[in-house]
Amino acid sequence: MTTRTYLFALVDGGGTVPPELGMVRRLVERGHHVTVLAEASMIPDVAATGAEHLPWTAAPNRASRLPEDAYYRDWECRNPFELFRMLLDHQFIGPAPGYARDTAAAIDTVRPDLVVCSFFAIGAMVAAQARGVRFDVPFPNAYLLPVDGMPPACLGLMPARGPLTRLRDRIIGRVTLRQWNKGVPRLNALREVYGLPPVAEFFDQVHLARRHLVLTSREFDFPAQMPDHVRYVGAVLDDPDWATTTWTPPAGDEPLVLVALSSTFQDQTACLQRVIDALAELPVRGFVTTGPAIDPSALTAPDNVTVVAAAPHSAILPHASAVITHAGHGTVVRALAAGTPILALPHGRDQPDNAIRVSARGAGITLSRKASRRKIATATRRLLADPAYAESAERLGSIIVRDSRTDAVIAELEELELPDGSAARPII
Repeated sequence: MTTRTYLFALVDGGGTVPPELGMVRRLVERGHHVTVLAEASMIPDVAATGAEHLPWTAAPNRASRLPEDAYYRDWECRNPFELFRMLLDHQFIGPAPGYARDTAAAIDTVRPDLVVCSFFAIGAMVAAQARGVRFDVPFPNAYLLPVDGMPPACLGLMPARGPLTRLRDRIIGRVTLRQWNKGVPRLNALREVYGLPPVAEFFDQVHLARRHLVLTSREFDFPAQMPDHVRYVGAVLDDPDWATTTWTPPAGDEPLVLVALSSTFQDQTACLQRVIDALAELPVRGFVTTGPAIDPSALTAPDNVTVVAAAPHSAILPHASAVITHAGHGTVVRALAAGTPILALPHGRDQPDNAIRVSARGAGITLSRKASRRKIATATRRLLADPAYAESAERLGSIIVRDSRTDAVIAELEELELPDGSAARPII
């Protein structure tokens, strides 16, 4: 069997880690050589895949997912323009020279056939292009880049249905693209250092990828006119390695409600407490997993609610009657795959988009993250009382499960051209 060499340049985005490292694990299991550039916070996760780990040195190297180790505090942003500045300065453009330097050095050492770059690691894409190595960009969520027919990202909007909403999308699209393009001068300065010509717009760098691998089902996303290099390859439903502990259902026969907010810090402690207080009013068994960013001792729970740091959602979900979540993509698709309806309390990032895709399909309810205890309790009662939510979740979930079992993502990663220019077929 022909083996190939892959370099993954990954940034710890919390919920992005399990699906991206799921790709790594599958390549290693296929016999390929895989090296992962990753932060110290990801060392145990990378080790569990069997891949080799290289640390970021010039680029940021976060020690943990605790708030004190965050590159920036997006939960403190007072308006979208402040968030754009923070993203450009601390995530995309500010650290790009470091990502480029580390990735270029790794390419020279590893000599990969393909580099897989986190969407956040713009500098890694520059380095791969400069070294003449093809690169792919995974999207472990709904598709984020502007395309015709897709509503603007991260705002929780439904697709345009008439003149007014199409005008809405054009205006928002222009405003947001203008903000992203403020990073173009610094991006082009970096490209010049590496001997590359300038790009006109910020996302041109991302579109230079060989493939955009969208790690979800096409039916979960909204329909749009996608570029030829975009591939929907199905969700990776792996649990994070820090959550692979044993789990025993709490005693009782009442409906089980799983509560899981972000695995990174998004100032979610107060919201978690309101969810717990809401479940205290209901005849349910609540089970809360706080993730690595929140200490369970920061929460006060009644007798019918269990709070732990981590537990495998894949083991819990078959027993659950509802999930209350921030609507991170990983939690959402795993809940739907189990046919479990969702109460979404999006906190930011891509979470409003995931929430609207759930509620638009009748598979759940969306509330503000600031919703009161009473509203959370009322919405949870609705989810449990109306079987239509579970039926819709099961319909969409069956598609997600089907697509997750195809290994389309591995087929795309293995479909590389050979040195003579012929197309290499996926390994059987």
